[in-house]
This record gives sequence, C-alpha cells and structure tokens, in this order.
Amino acid sequence: MLRIIILTISLGLIFYFTHQIGLSQYVHEYKWFILAFFFAISYFNHLLMKFGFANNREYFVQYYLGSIIVRLIISVGFIGIFGYLGTKDIYIFISNFFVLYLCYTSFEISGLYRKLR
Repeated sequence: MLRIIILTISLGLIFYFTHQIGLSQYVHEYKWFILAFFFAISYFNHLLMKFGFANNREYFVQYYLGSIIVRLIISVGFIGIFGYLGTKDIYIFISNFFVLYLCYTSFEISGLYRKLR
C-alpha cells in the first residue's frame, strides 16, 4: 500500500510542476479527479488482493482477474460520465486517463509479480 501512496504523490508532484515547466497544455484541468480516481481504485484493488491472497490462495487468480474486469468497467464508466457532462478537451482528458491507467496497471503488476515469487 505504501508503494501506491508513493506513486500517487510522485504523479501529483509531476502534475503540480507541469504548470511551472510550461507543459500545462498536455495535462487536463481535471487531472486531480483522474489521480484521485486511480488512487481509490488501486486502494480497493489492494484490499481485494490482500483478501484473496490471505483467505484462499487457490482462488487468487479469479480474484485478480475479477478485479481487472471491475476496474475496466468502472474506468469506462468514469470516462463516459465525464464525456456525457461535456468535458472540454476530451481528447487530452482521455489521453491523460489512459497514461495513468497504464502507469497504475504496470505498477500493480510489478508489485504482484514480486509477491508471487
């Protein structure tokens, strides 16, 4: 869990300093909503994996695949809601969303790979 917090703080610092560096045109104004969304999803995914790993290791793969499917469905719903609400610069929003999606997913997979060794 500490690694997820460190990742979120690091990404938050990067978001914060994009305005000072002059790269704010590549980052959407709802960047903090996206970051909070991924932190919440990662936190709940961490709890689910901890529960699945502690109770019965035989069903760990089912827990993990189920969490991936739920995350994907919730992510599509998140993008759909912001798209429906008429978010301006929707292409920047979606690109920021998927960059963070790949960051958090690869980070979780690397952490999971370490646990399974």
